[in-house]
Amino acid sequence: MNHTIPFRSRLLIAAVASVLAMVGGPAVAQTVPAPEAQTAPAAQTAPAPEAQTPPAPEAQPRPSATEAQPREMSADLMYRLLVGDVALQRGEPALAARAYYEAARESREPALARRATEVALAVRQRAIAMESARLWSELDPSAARPRQIVTALAGGATGRGADSIGNDAELKVELERALAQAASSSEGVGEAFLQLNRLLADEPDKAATLRLVRTLAQPYPNVPEAHYAVALAALNAGFADAATATAAHQAIDRALALKPRWERAVLVKAEILGRQSIAQAADYLEEFLKAEPDSKAALASLAQVRVEQKRYADARAIFQRLWDTDRGNADYQFAVAALAFQMKDWVVAEALFAQLERADYGENGVVELYLAQIAEETARYALAYERYRAVPAGDRAWPAKLRAAAMLGKLSRVDDARRYLAELPAVTVEQRREVRQADAQLLRDAGDNAGAYAVLTQALVEFPDDPDLLYDVAMVAEKLDRLSVAEARLARLIELRPSSAQALNALGYTLVDRTPRIDEGLALIERALALAPDDPFILDSMGWAHFRLGKLDDAEKYLRRALAERPDPEIAAHLGEVLWVKGERVRAEEVWQSQLKEAPENPVLLETMRRLAR
Repeated sequence: MNHTIPFRSRLLIAAVASVLAMVGGPAVAQTVPAPEAQTAPAAQTAPAPEAQTPPAPEAQPRPSATEAQPREMSADLMYRLLVGDVALQRGEPALAARAYYEAARESREPALARRATEVALAVRQRAIAMESARLWSELDPSAARPRQIVTALAGGATGRGADSIGNDAELKVELERALAQAASSSEGVGEAFLQLNRLLADEPDKAATLRLVRTLAQPYPNVPEAHYAVALAALNAGFADAATATAAHQAIDRALALKPRWERAVLVKAEILGRQSIAQAADYLEEFLKAEPDSKAALASLAQVRVEQKRYADARAIFQRLWDTDRGNADYQFAVAALAFQMKDWVVAEALFAQLERADYGENGVVELYLAQIAEETARYALAYERYRAVPAGDRAWPAKLRAAAMLGKLSRVDDARRYLAELPAVTVEQRREVRQADAQLLRDAGDNAGAYAVLTQALVEFPDDPDLLYDVAMVAEKLDRLSVAEARLARLIELRPSSAQALNALGYTLVDRTPRIDEGLALIERALALAPDDPFILDSMGWAHFRLGKLDDAEKYLRRALAERPDPEIAAHLGEVLWVKGERVRAEEVWQSQLKEAPENPVLLETMRRLAR
């Protein structure tokens, strides 16, 4: 961590800088961090369309005559501002918005009300945004920014049904009035259209929202932002029908015709193309980058496309290029590190994350958790245990504590691990269930399936019909040859969650692998594959079902797809067995050996090789 300035002192400095900026003194401009993305490795750096990741608030405007004079702050006002800045630092923007609003209400400072409004809008906290916007309007009646939209939406949305936005005549009139006022102001109507989809983001009926946005945009045919808003609304509505997709394409093309090479519109067009063909999105971004090779937003968007294509090396190269041109940008470094992690380049990933940890980068615990995972992946279980234990309080602390117990298990300290789990302060129902699951997993990893079954069965008494527990009990029951129990639990899970591809696949595979009811199992697997057509484990099940039916060519086709999607020792075991039975024993050995290097102790792979080599 950064020890140059103590954490509390840094927060105080940030608070003072914020206060000075808002009352007219010198300060460094501050921005509101958008909530951090958790899914793809590169998502933390690449800009997303406005409806998904709202941009940070603008720099504060030049102080008006009433704002320019510094004033003495009360202790309570200073406290509220400090709370707001601390909340932002800790990733709690809703709390920050409330603190800034209360500070604005006490101080009567328009800049503080604006700050509260923008923080609330950035994270879609409509209620506090409405209160703050009303206060901002009261304190600075001449403000041109279209805060009327916030007020109209906050009032118009209350109590509306899920499908009534398109029929809300009052809301439509209010929005038309707000847009007309914005059009007559010095800022123009463009900014209002850029805000529109963000402010409508909570509306459940996306098709009705699209109809409303198209109606609002019609009087402004030469405003590129109006067409952009329509395209974004169509994108948010999803492409359930050809008409919506066509509307999205036409609107974004019109926006770019009016405003060529507009980065925001380029990114949205790439996303629209990507909904239909990720390859087309990549081609479009590459073509744009020929004309604008230094567009960081387009480069980052292309990197995200490469991640979706599983072309991790290409994505990493793009972020490396961005980082090389801006070595001070820790976001680029984080993306390179995360992609190195994805590519199992543990040495590079660990070095980069260690630098980021020393720089105190990122949301609380994210870097520490990556470092712990790297230690686990490289079988340094004692170090992984210490790193998981060191993950600071926050959203990542609880899963890190559970992994710490797993590390004790990997160190053959199962009793210590179980005591550690028993002493964890599991407060919520979910946490108590997760402790039971972690306890059972320790026993399973130690080869004590009977003990795991006892733990999970008792947990299911405590948490009846819990889907995760039903699945786990079924998996352990299958290992214990209690096939009737496994089938009953999975059938119950499917009854509760009929669209669970995982449950359908699990029951289907069990029937295919362990019973003569292969056709029945195949039907379940086919249902699962229809729900998740690219899932490697379902593809593996399909391949194994065809193998059991004697359809070796079909089996090989599915299993090769599965192994390409996810190199996995058990998939390799199945593919190798199919090849072996087909008489292609050299190729079978090649498949097995390729995965044996990565998982030398995998029991399924080893058992398959021993059984067939006899």
